[in-house]
Amino acid sequence: MPTKSRQVHLATRPDGLPKHDDFKIVDTVLPDIADGQVLVKQLYMSVDPYMRPRLSNDFELNQVMPGGAIGRVVQSRNANFAEGDVVNNLQGFREYAVSNGMDIRKLAPQPGVPLSAYMSVLGATGFIAYGGLLEIGKLKDGEQVFVSTAAGAVGSVAAQIAKIKGCYVIGSTGSDDKAAWLREIGLDAVINYKKTPIQDALKAAAPRGIDVYFDNVGGDHLDAALACMNSLGRVAVCGMISGYNEPGTRTAVRNLSNIIYGRINLRGFVVMDFVHLREQFNRDMAEWMKSGKLKWKDTVLSGIEQAPAAMVGLMRGENTGKMLVKLSD
Repeated sequence: MPTKSRQVHLATRPDGLPKHDDFKIVDTVLPDIADGQVLVKQLYMSVDPYMRPRLSNDFELNQVMPGGAIGRVVQSRNANFAEGDVVNNLQGFREYAVSNGMDIRKLAPQPGVPLSAYMSVLGATGFIAYGGLLEIGKLKDGEQVFVSTAAGAVGSVAAQIAKIKGCYVIGSTGSDDKAAWLREIGLDAVINYKKTPIQDALKAAAPRGIDVYFDNVGGDHLDAALACMNSLGRVAVCGMISGYNEPGTRTAVRNLSNIIYGRINLRGFVVMDFVHLREQFNRDMAEWMKSGKLKWKDTVLSGIEQAPAAMVGLMRGENTGKMLVKLSD
């Protein structure tokens, strides 16, 4: 029997902060799968900051929005997959997806670990924090570290890894509730940038300067960090969310000249830069989670009709940890 499914389409390109009306939910019917194909019922969809610039430039209008997801195979005519297999995929914002098996990867969920963790701390989110901090940031034990949006999905993992490595860690966030959680998970100093100008607050919180800055924000946060960087400091640039709602994703930075005399290394990165660390990441994260050294939170909205709210909420900073949409059990 054909399968009914709902999808999220980009209806209009956002002007500034995304709005609910920029998206629409579309009903569709999928045909029976053919030989070599599988039908996947999506369980969780990932909502990520990197999507925002693509809403303005890359994502096609009136087509299903791409994105990461975890699903379960419910029908299979592919010898490599059985009904019941849990799979990672990039089939995007839809309730059901048809695949030829080339764009999905089996997961082996561990007992007691929620599936949502494989989209956050044990998934690409955690891996980006791990590789960005250790490979790109060249973190050394005991250094002075600043992480912006430290209560977000990537920032919260990066900040905790730095603490595990014995570092003094400063985190910024935009609410008192998030600041309280960051103190709870052990950060040494927490800045609510909506209450105190980041330039002044960071200077006060970093009396020994900053050796590594894990940047998720750009703009005034990067400016403040460059003013506090120690000689031979490293800036791992993961994102620049402060400019994502501006045309061309622009972000203004005035202190770039500090790079010269401070001999600061500022480098952007993508996950493919450290794929060789995957097995080490899996071992370390499993150990840290089991021992309680690393904690995480997810912000989960239920139902595909909540996908626009999740995207809007993410860009407003309403999430703590990973923003997810749960589609099914």
